[in-house]
Amino acid sequence: MKIIKLHNEKLLIEKAIQNNRDAQQQLFVKHSPKMLGVCRQYVKDLQHAEDLLLSGFLKVFTKLSTFKHEGSFEGWIRRIMVNTCISYLRIKSFIEVCNEEYFFKDAATESLENTSEEDIQRLIDRLPNGYKMVFNLFAIEGYKHSEIALQLGVSESTSKSQLCKARKLLQENYIKMNTLAHENK
Repeated sequence: MKIIKLHNEKLLIEKAIQNNRDAQQQLFVKHSPKMLGVCRQYVKDLQHAEDLLLSGFLKVFTKLSTFKHEGSFEGWIRRIMVNTCISYLRIKSFIEVCNEEYFFKDAATESLENTSEEDIQRLIDRLPNGYKMVFNLFAIEGYKHSEIALQLGVSESTSKSQLCKARKLLQENYIKMNTLAHENK
């Protein structure tokens, strides 16, 4: 008769916190197929989804000591994967929005894809709160102006004008940032 050892996930987690590579690998092997599915729900391209899976698991293992064993471990990992995907999509969406008609095509804006995530996030963070909220809800989260209006308690036209002003301000700040960067070279 063959004896099958059941993996005690709590014990694996404790070992993984202590940087036990075997425990980390077992947790990865156990959860990666389902988490790749989560990443694929957000990202169409399999290679990008795999990259996000690996980035997510890096976060899982660096933050593993913060897991409090309240709720499921799988749910905790899933939340990290979703947040990793959303962060990626936020940056990707910003680049796509900036490369559309909202930005003038010139040498300064052609280099947007080479702009770091931190710089892009700084540009978004510089927006006034109202502009930032509408921009994030529309361009990143995919809400319609009618939904934004309901959620924020404003009119649809206010939502549209806030988005327009946010795009214009993002464009101006991006061009200023790029111009300064070229002057400092």
